[in-house]
Amino acid sequence: MSNEYIQISNLQLALSVSLVLITGLISAFLKLGLFKSLAWATVRAFVQLTLIGYILTYIFALNNLLVIIGILLIMCFIASREASRRIKGTPFNAQLETFLSLTASSFIVGVIVVALIISPEPWYSAQVMIPIFGMLIGNSMNAIALSLERVYSEIHSNIAQVEQLLAFGATPWEAVRDYARKAITAGMMPTINSLSVVGLVSLPGMMTGQILAGMNPVSAVRYQFVVMVMIAAAVAIGCLAIIGLAYKKMFNQDQALVHSMYHSHS
Repeated sequence: MSNEYIQISNLQLALSVSLVLITGLISAFLKLGLFKSLAWATVRAFVQLTLIGYILTYIFALNNLLVIIGILLIMCFIASREASRRIKGTPFNAQLETFLSLTASSFIVGVIVVALIISPEPWYSAQVMIPIFGMLIGNSMNAIALSLERVYSEIHSNIAQVEQLLAFGATPWEAVRDYARKAITAGMMPTINSLSVVGLVSLPGMMTGQILAGMNPVSAVRYQFVVMVMIAAAVAIGCLAIIGLAYKKMFNQDQALVHSMYHSHS
């Protein structure tokens, strides 16, 4: 097997656009009204990926730890904004809690994976850290958003039961514990499902890319396994952290549900 990856020429890259045109023609034929959105999204994706390619080339060459940390924090900030925007019906803006949960889960797992498992030289190699953290942040962002929206939805749907438990002397955590468990489960379930069927139903993108780049499939599988379990760990930490940080915002100093909980999903 050749260890050299097959490069894609400008002509071949342009030819790939024909796939978008096929999709657009199908949309036009069915009068779905998606052609403009699809075309614009394709242009944006090309421009964004091209820019990030040049930026990463520079960052990889610079390989400065402070610059890398700064970039990772910016990634966490952007992801937390996107995640908090997806959450509907919450009684407060959860961007700070989302940022803290996302940053904690990504850095705890990411540093362990990069420094102890992959162990590049130097340990903070930008070429390793940025892609690894990118996968962690992207997956944790979705899981955190799912958990947070689910916990508020569950509690809002069961306000009477929560207030009854509080009236009988339960602490706020005891009153919402069952709903918090459901929320954490909801956030983790997509990752658990992916972990269960990987290799049988799907060949993940990282593994496929490494094989196309010429890596031995057995080695690619090892990397993919590390990626899957690290994502599962980051998602679990992120979901636990966001529920732990956010549920307290639903209660006032008297340990009663805040007034906005009664209207958050109305």
